Amino acid sequence: MNAPQSATAPPTGPGNPIQAMLEAPLSLRERKKLKTRQTIRREAYRLIAEQGYENTTVDQIAAAAEVSPSTFFRYFATKEDLVLTDEYDPAMIEALLARPADEPFLRSCREAVIGLIRQLLEHEREELLVRMRLTRDVPALRARMIDTGNEPQRLYLTALTRRAGVREPTFAMRITAAAIGAATTETVLQWAEGGGAEDIAELVDRSFAILEDGFAGS
Repeated sequence: MNAPQSATAPPTGPGNPIQAMLEAPLSLRERKKLKTRQTIRREAYRLIAEQGYENTTVDQIAAAAEVSPSTFFRYFATKEDLVLTDEYDPAMIEALLARPADEPFLRSCREAVIGLIRQLLEHEREELLVRMRLTRDVPALRARMIDTGNEPQRLYLTALTRRAGVREPTFAMRITAAAIGAATTETVLQWAEGGGAEDIAELVDRSFAILEDGFAGS
């Protein structure tokens, strides 16, 4: 029998959908799209570092990345989305659904979120840190993050509903997803407040430990 996965040691290889997504071979079209997206982000972060977030326009970013403004908007709906969005929700849902069906959902989330964080730190640590620092320092981004704070909740609720095999989530599912979404959002903000000095994976682990203690005592 295999030992249970540790919350601080995510699985590797084909059993880890997050790692598979990050390392999967891409078609030529997908590579071009990814390269364009990365170029837009890289040039945006460079311009923002030089002249500030508010003074950096979409037109400037598009020109620096050698794309048209319309191409920019095909990749990012708004300038804020350039910082606040990523492509990992499908991998997170797959990772959650891959956990044992009889495992408490909080434990499944704890393992899946930490697995994603560790993979991102390995592959994209600097970009993640830049994004979180901007979220910390730019009021418009922080406000937008709080306004759209229900996005993590939707992700967890989707996984909960699909795992239970039901069409509509129960009230208990909505409460659980709301609590987990709020906790993970607050954890990211805490990490950003500290300028990335803390180990974010350990911080996430502590957050879920707090949630588990609270749910166990309720």
